[in-house]
Amino acid sequence: MGDPERPEYHGVLIYDGECPFCSAAASALRRIRRVGAIPWYDDPAQDFLAAQFETVPFALVFVDIEEGQVYAGHAAASELCERAGLPVLVGDIVGENYESIADAIGTAVGQERDPDPYHDTYPLTEAAKGHYPALSADAGSMPLVASR
Repeated sequence: MGDPERPEYHGVLIYDGECPFCSAAASALRRIRRVGAIPWYDDPAQDFLAAQFETVPFALVFVDIEEGQVYAGHAAASELCERAGLPVLVGDIVGENYESIADAIGTAVGQERDPDPYHDTYPLTEAAKGHYPALSADAGSMPLVASR
């Protein structure tokens, strides 16, 4: 799977790589071992999302290949907070207020696109599972700085 010199990720975060806050938030999650990140705009992310959802939702998505689960929107935010060992209160606040936080940040950074309303945990589809090796191979460790 992928380059042998790159770590194999059991989870990949698909995030808005053009949003400085999203990149900073992804950076805060660097402590999660064996989890990589890939910008939503990258081809492997687009291919994976299309296979999983039969459309390409603009949303924060966390894929866990070992669990066979795909977390989207507030479910992804909550799951990542829990895995990062953040206090439950923080995870609850982030998860419950995901849309309003995303809206406020989008306005602050001039984002012209609103996240699509995908906020649940979904079983990983067989079609999407076939795209995971490319997604994982192109993912990097959580970003240190915004890509913008």
